[in-house]
Amino acid sequence: MEACEANSIMLRLRYLRENLKDNDKKFGQLAVNAQVAGQIKRADLDTIQMSKNPLTILLETNKFNGTNYNDWLRNLRIVLDFENQTYILDKSLPETLLEGSTSKQCVTFERRHEDNQKVRSIVLASMTNDIQKQYDRHDDAASIMLRMKEVYAVSDKHIRYAATKVFFGTKMTEESSVQEHGIKMLSLVEKFEDLQARLDNDTYINVILESLPPSYDPFVINYNMNGLEKTISEFINMLVQYEATTKKSAPSVLVGEASTSKAKGKGSRH
Repeated sequence: MEACEANSIMLRLRYLRENLKDNDKKFGQLAVNAQVAGQIKRADLDTIQMSKNPLTILLETNKFNGTNYNDWLRNLRIVLDFENQTYILDKSLPETLLEGSTSKQCVTFERRHEDNQKVRSIVLASMTNDIQKQYDRHDDAASIMLRMKEVYAVSDKHIRYAATKVFFGTKMTEESSVQEHGIKMLSLVEKFEDLQARLDNDTYINVILESLPPSYDPFVINYNMNGLEKTISEFINMLVQYEATTKKSAPSVLVGEASTSKAKGKGSRH
């Protein structure tokens, strides 16, 4: 094991020499001192080497509060992907190193433990205080995640049901923006895709057509009679263009109607 630890130290020092040349003299002296002492911890070096992950703001502003598990987990994975540490969430931490392990296996073992410590801290720091107290006794980040999943995870089946209910029940009101309505419906379509609950393109478009108010009846009739084949994005762009066209033509129609009314009024006086 002493030889394994020595090899581990030398591998780390080689990594530092190759990748940390731009660090200041203070850092260089720290590495030298650690080499002489035969003790070097990657976690300590990372503290000096790496600046704060800029994506942690996602977790700082959207802490887990007991009701937002799926959103919180998505943000957590985004943050950990940045540091290549997502694997810690899914695999239990090995407690011991097997006898006769190679120097590479020693480094991997120690790195996993150090990454686990970092990920555990991020996970706990991204919770509200009351929930944090329920999990801070666990040392393994994967164990924390497993227990949280058992309590808070919302099943994909329930999410699909909720998304389906919203998608088929959403209706656009008169005078509201068709662009905003289209974006909302498109986001729901994308949610279906993410949940692997895909409907065919025609069904998506038929549901959106059905969600339009009566003023869009001419558009619906024209679209169906011409047998148009469009993607969801192209279809929404057509709706936006139709809205713009009808808004432009509306004033001229009103003026024409007003002129006709005046003419009839003059005729009636005679």
